[in-house]
Amino acid sequence: MTVAQEPRKDTLARGLFDNAYLLLAVASLCWSGNHLMGRAIAGHVPPLAISTLRWLLAAALVYPFVRKQLSVDWPLIRERLGVLIYLSLLGGAVFGALQFVGLQFTTALNVSVMNSLAPLFIAAASAVMFRDRLTTGQAVGIAVSLGGVLAIITKLDAGVLAHLSFNIGDLVILANMLLWGIYSASLRWRPRIHPFSFMFIFALISGIAMLPAMAWEYTTGFVLQPTPLTFFAITFVTLFSTITAFVCWTRGVELIGPNRAGVFLHLVPIYSALLTGVLLGEALMGYHVVGFALILLGVTCAARRS
Repeated sequence: MTVAQEPRKDTLARGLFDNAYLLLAVASLCWSGNHLMGRAIAGHVPPLAISTLRWLLAAALVYPFVRKQLSVDWPLIRERLGVLIYLSLLGGAVFGALQFVGLQFTTALNVSVMNSLAPLFIAAASAVMFRDRLTTGQAVGIAVSLGGVLAIITKLDAGVLAHLSFNIGDLVILANMLLWGIYSASLRWRPRIHPFSFMFIFALISGIAMLPAMAWEYTTGFVLQPTPLTFFAITFVTLFSTITAFVCWTRGVELIGPNRAGVFLHLVPIYSALLTGVLLGEALMGYHVVGFALILLGVTCAARRS
C-alpha cells in the first residue's frame, strides 16, 4: 500500500459514512435478517439471554478500536451520562429484549405488519416531543411506501388483512414500535461524540441493564444450548443486527433526521422477501414487484427535503 492510497481510502470511508441513504438501507437490511433469525431461533435460543449477550459482546468487540477515542470523548460522556443511559435503556436494552420476546410468539407476517407502523410512530413522536412537522414529500413517501408494504404482506389480496389474528406477541411488537419511534426522535439529544464511542457506551449500558433479566430467565430453565444454531445466531445478531445496524441507523438519523430516516424501515419487507427467495427458493411474484416499486417510490419521495 502506498502513502498516496491511504488518504484516498480514508476519504472513501468518510464519504460512505456521510451517505445517509446507504447507511439507512444497510441498517434495514441487517434488521430484516434479524427478524428472520428471531423466528428461526424461537423456542431454541432464550430471548433475554441473546438480548444480553448481543450488547456485551458488541461492547467487547468495539472497545479495542475505540479505546483512545473514549478518552477524548469522556468529558462529554460524563456530562451527558443521563441522556446516554436513557437512550441505551430505551433503544437498546428494552427494545432489543422485547423484539426477541415478541418473535417467540408471533408470525413473520404479523411482525411485518407491526414494523410497517414504525415510520408513523417516529413521525408522531417527533411531532409530540419536538413539534416537528412532516413535509408533503415525507407524508406522501410514508403513505406510498406503506402501500407497498401492504401489497407484499397481502399479496394484493385485501382479504388477507381481514383474516389476520393477533396475540400477545403482536402486542409486544406493537408496543416496541412505539418505543422505537420515541427512541429515534430522541436521538437528537445524543451527545456529539464519535459514533463508535456512542456505540460502545450504548452497548455497555444496555448489556449491564439486561443482566438481571438474563439471570431470571436462567432460573426458569430456559438456558443457552451449545449448538451451531446458537453460535451462529449470537454471532449474526452481534455483528450485524447490533453493531452494524445501530451505527448505521444512528448516523443516518443524525444526517437527515428521524422523519426522513423512518421511511427506510419500509425496505425491511423488500429485503425479507429477497432473503426468503434466496434462502428458501421462493419465486419472485407480481405482488413483490408492485410492492418493491411502491416502497422505493415512497422512500425516494420521503428522502427529499421538501
